[in-house]
Amino acid sequence: MSSLTLKRHLTESLRNLKRNGWMTGAAIAAVTVTLLLVGVLLSILLNVNKVASDIENDVEVRVFIERKTTKDEQQELKKELAKVDGVKEISFSSRKKELKNVVGTYGKSFRLFSGDDNPLYDVYVVKTDSPKHTVKVAKQAEKFRHVYQTQYGGTWAKKLFKLVSGIRRWGVIISVLLLFVAVFLISNTIRLTILSRSNEISIMRLVGATNSYIRWPFILEGAWTGLFGSIIPILVVDFSYGWMYRVITASLHSTTISLLLPHTFLIEIDLLLAVIGIGIGALGAALSMGRFLKLK
Repeated sequence: MSSLTLKRHLTESLRNLKRNGWMTGAAIAAVTVTLLLVGVLLSILLNVNKVASDIENDVEVRVFIERKTTKDEQQELKKELAKVDGVKEISFSSRKKELKNVVGTYGKSFRLFSGDDNPLYDVYVVKTDSPKHTVKVAKQAEKFRHVYQTQYGGTWAKKLFKLVSGIRRWGVIISVLLLFVAVFLISNTIRLTILSRSNEISIMRLVGATNSYIRWPFILEGAWTGLFGSIIPILVVDFSYGWMYRVITASLHSTTISLLLPHTFLIEIDLLLAVIGIGIGALGAALSMGRFLKLK
């Protein structure tokens, strides 16, 4: 296709969008709603994956020390823990510090457990050098003297990954259904445009225009429809995610969990929504035009 022909097709496709005002508006609205839902689903899914990954990589085991353990026995326990294969770092958290963390997380009502009423334990926080060592270190530490119990994020991570898998599966299914509906709506909208211009298309064929020459303005029209329909979803997702990122990040500042950074994450989402919009618009137009030309 020559540059002159392409320019003519682009000009004609934009003119057709303006000429078929309400039908164009309906198609753009269908794309807008679809891409908005897809953008929200993608944002949620990718961030759930990120949080799951952060939890998995938070490779630490909490070793609870029996209450009557002396300082010397605690030091001996620390030396035994340090010898375990896969242990990277060990830090001590006293009962008072544990209670302070609980009060900070769940509220001041827990302050009544101060002093001798404190039901919590002294804890050794053991960091491992990789996630695969976490379970092994926890099970081995449980066998040592003066250890009440051990806790690690593995169980919660497994549950979270199961949830992520379900969200991913249903997210993909819903997204595909939404895109199918958008293609169907665009296809029918373009079909109305084609039928209203059937006489014009017949004249073009009489003067020797090929199917390809007739088809391209409609395909470009569908692509423009998808592109314009992606503008509002891109703006809504960008501003909404930026606001949510600031709010949620403020509440996660004391944890190892974080959301995807907006400046990189949103650029990828924006480009993807624009490409999907152009793709489903062009596909819907191509399907309608293909059926029409076959009938002719």
